[in-house]
Amino acid sequence: MTHKILLVDDEQNILDGLKRILRKEFSIEVACGGEIALKMMETAGPFAVVVSDMRMPGMNGVQLLKIIRERAPDVVRLMLTGNSKIQTAISAVNEGSVFRFLAKPCSEEVLKGALTAALAQYDLITAEKEILEKTLRGSVKVLTDILALVNPAAFSRTSRVLHTMQHVVQQLGLHDIWRYDLAAMLSQIGCVALDTDTVEAMYSGAELPVAEQERFKMHASIAYDLLSKIPRLELVAQMVGGQQEGHAHGQPRAAESDPKDPAELGARLLKVAVEFDQLLLRGAARKQAIAKLKSKSPEYDEAAVCALETLPEEVVPMVVQELSIRELATGMILDQDLRTPNGLLMVARNQEISYPLLVRIRNISQRTPIASKIRVKVPHRSGSPAPELKKSEELQPAP
Repeated sequence: MTHKILLVDDEQNILDGLKRILRKEFSIEVACGGEIALKMMETAGPFAVVVSDMRMPGMNGVQLLKIIRERAPDVVRLMLTGNSKIQTAISAVNEGSVFRFLAKPCSEEVLKGALTAALAQYDLITAEKEILEKTLRGSVKVLTDILALVNPAAFSRTSRVLHTMQHVVQQLGLHDIWRYDLAAMLSQIGCVALDTDTVEAMYSGAELPVAEQERFKMHASIAYDLLSKIPRLELVAQMVGGQQEGHAHGQPRAAESDPKDPAELGARLLKVAVEFDQLLLRGAARKQAIAKLKSKSPEYDEAAVCALETLPEEVVPMVVQELSIRELATGMILDQDLRTPNGLLMVARNQEISYPLLVRIRNISQRTPIASKIRVKVPHRSGSPAPELKKSEELQPAP
């Protein structure tokens, strides 16, 4: 797909001239003024590059590029202006983060060279983003699958926290969603160093000795030590490490700290998601859990807590069915803790059965009897006949 370039100026004749010069080599769209440019960003995009004039009525070039930077940070921004004052250039760089600052009159050769370089920069940005979002995310998925085998209770929380985090991030309209997803996926990775009985007891709300509670709290710092050594995960590590305090790990809390700083914000959102899950596990209804978090403001991020009010219930109706291990399949959700005869937790309740997990369950069952029947949740699609269930019941949405 050919990347599109948006040219912005308040003089239509200049835009028409630039379009004639560039249209044979580039995919060009034009906007007469900043307001029209912002509308086109929403209706005619996505754009790889935006080139803006500086002096325009209503909204100047620096203001426009600053807004574009906030709304679409991947777009490469250039300024083409007859205003050669040094302060204009400084403002463009500092506020609009421009890639190139071009002075009018600009030769055709220089302009085309700048646009070619800008498109190459856009390709670099998007390629790196794809690596981070897909390759790194795949690697993290492997880590969480391992966590599911080593510490089932911790992984069960991870999947729920991820669901909550994704909803909150979407409601707040944040960029670089992959960072918040990874922070949620890795939020309990430090539990691999803790005793599984301690983790399970803590999640269930059981009263533990103070010393054991303190050991459990170490999982966030353990996770930070593990993750901070991985290139490109430093910011995610700060989020995970700060999930209990609600501020980025390794950074002192300060009244003047930027509330929009990704590490700081991620730690606060993670704290809300984890505590919300803990309240639900202890038997609180959704509304009660949200009310309790609100009552502790500003300990919990107010915007994140409010976003929980629109957290959707299960969309697909579920039925509970008792199945043998041979009948289990990926995608089903356990409706009970799965334990070995000696009481060791294999898989926690509400965990979706993945392929590695299914293989592990079957392998263990061949050596050690687990249970003749296992209770699972099975999706029931509208319009299809309900399966004939033994000891089953329709699931009602959570309160």
